[in-house]
Amino acid sequence: MFTTRPEILGTYGVVASTHWLASAVGMGILERGGNAFDAAVATGMVLQVCEPHLCGPAGDLPIIYHDNGLDETKVICGQGVAPAAATIDHYRNLGFDMMPGAGLLATVVPGAFDAWMLMLRDHGVMTLEEVLEPAISYAANGVPLVPAVSQTIESVRELFISEWPTSAAVYLNGTDVPAPGTLLANPALARTWQRIVEEGKSAGGDRVVQIDAARRTWSHGFVAEALDGFCRSNELMDSSGERHAGVLTGDDMAAWQATYEDPLGYDYRGLTVLKTGAWGQGPVFLQQLALLKYFDLDAMDPLGPDFVHTVTECAKLAFADREKFYGEPASGGVPMDVLLSDKYNVERSALVSDTASLEFRPGTVNGHGANIDYAALIASDASSVPSFIGIGEPTMAKAADVRGDTCHVDIIDRHGNMVSATPSGGWLQSSPVVPELGFCLNSRAQMFWLKEGLSASLAPGRRPRTTLTPSLALKDGRPYMAFGTPGGDQQDQWQPIFFLRHVHYGMNLQEAIDAPSFHNDHMPSSFYPRAAAPGHLSIESRFPAATLSELERRGHRMSVVGEWAEGRMSAASRENGILKAAANPRGMQGYAIGR
Repeated sequence: MFTTRPEILGTYGVVASTHWLASAVGMGILERGGNAFDAAVATGMVLQVCEPHLCGPAGDLPIIYHDNGLDETKVICGQGVAPAAATIDHYRNLGFDMMPGAGLLATVVPGAFDAWMLMLRDHGVMTLEEVLEPAISYAANGVPLVPAVSQTIESVRELFISEWPTSAAVYLNGTDVPAPGTLLANPALARTWQRIVEEGKSAGGDRVVQIDAARRTWSHGFVAEALDGFCRSNELMDSSGERHAGVLTGDDMAAWQATYEDPLGYDYRGLTVLKTGAWGQGPVFLQQLALLKYFDLDAMDPLGPDFVHTVTECAKLAFADREKFYGEPASGGVPMDVLLSDKYNVERSALVSDTASLEFRPGTVNGHGANIDYAALIASDASSVPSFIGIGEPTMAKAADVRGDTCHVDIIDRHGNMVSATPSGGWLQSSPVVPELGFCLNSRAQMFWLKEGLSASLAPGRRPRTTLTPSLALKDGRPYMAFGTPGGDQQDQWQPIFFLRHVHYGMNLQEAIDAPSFHNDHMPSSFYPRAAAPGHLSIESRFPAATLSELERRGHRMSVVGEWAEGRMSAASRENGILKAAANPRGMQGYAIGR
């Protein structure tokens, strides 16, 4: 099959990410004797500089890793929780009936930094200074802007000038948007990271002591103090069209740390796919596999209508369950044992017919879940929301013919260590820049509902049901592949498509990434203003005309998008001593490197 670039092969190490500079930095860390965990932290921190519209220091971060020396595979949860003052009553009293999509009220406790530091401390071998040096250098001296960054800044230029002057000071040249290819520096961010490094070093001791000191500096020191003061002393424009102060405090920062968890897994065709728990949307991938095993995908053409239709219809069922069950419900937990059981999925798979469903059909598990008002979300009009206030995760499809939000990193080193990480949040368009820090807060709180009794209802100390969803697959019980993509609600649509093409049709990593892709918007969006589009299917124009025609005949409400408009996948694998890596050509940013 045609590919845009070769699948990378090597034995020493491989790195794949959503930006070539970050991938090069990660490989450089491996070459200097660092392991996959050191390289992942360095890569992730550089992504905050070269893709500031997709992730930032105060963002969110789930990681799935395998430490070969410890022979353990774990999840690190870097998804912060709702602040203590973030109650449904507080937002209702301010006039909100839906969580805002941008601004100070949209934030949860920043989780990414502590998650990176936890992994570095416990699994890396390099010092904090060594892994942060590339990011500090790029922040101080500048990175050449990719077009998507300039386009994003242009979309919020008027907001920056009129309402968020601290952001204008970082991202505008006066009132002008910096052009693609020009250097953009963030000296305040460089100073923040350098100060964290120096305060860590001042603690003395070994690398572990210094990293723990850096974590305290973030959660208890000058970073927490600056975020607390900014939220308390500023009332700034948000998605309501009005100005509000934030609710995040230094006490919220001090009360939270990243944690280790066991991954959730599902066996499929000789592989075990591992995801986060249902505080993220990751298990919806596993639910799709649990449904798809009752269909003969081997007999289907991977570019044919049967494949697209079957995968789409199973995704609709799985995502309906996401809305009903996932999150951190007040009682009862999420019944993943039932949702992944054969009995449940035999019955659910029988709902798939030859016609595209326009219904919202979550399953039933006694004592669990609560239904949302799907009809109201269908009626909501996202086009009426001003573009400058930051609807959901950033989507670059209209500007650059490629959807893109969030970042992703896959790394495997010569020791067999493996990391899959999906950093996101703290986008330049999500919240005003805190001037003394050089970065802004996240807007992940928009994923809560301002209604009691739902699995994802807002409550202090609760994690929002994030869309961030890295993946790791085992073969015969051993780590085989790390993979993932940006894309909000599309993450666990593009990933299963890639996985199925690799597993059922023998495509290599690059072939499976390059092959034409698709996604549906049938489910309620996880992002403000939470709209739904029943039966809507976006599909790349590279699919055969006969496939497109047949899908339309079956009732899919089609949007035939650009030839290269779907997904930003990357992947890395290890088998029989050979390391492999591949990255997405869409958007001309993703890059895989290795030797």
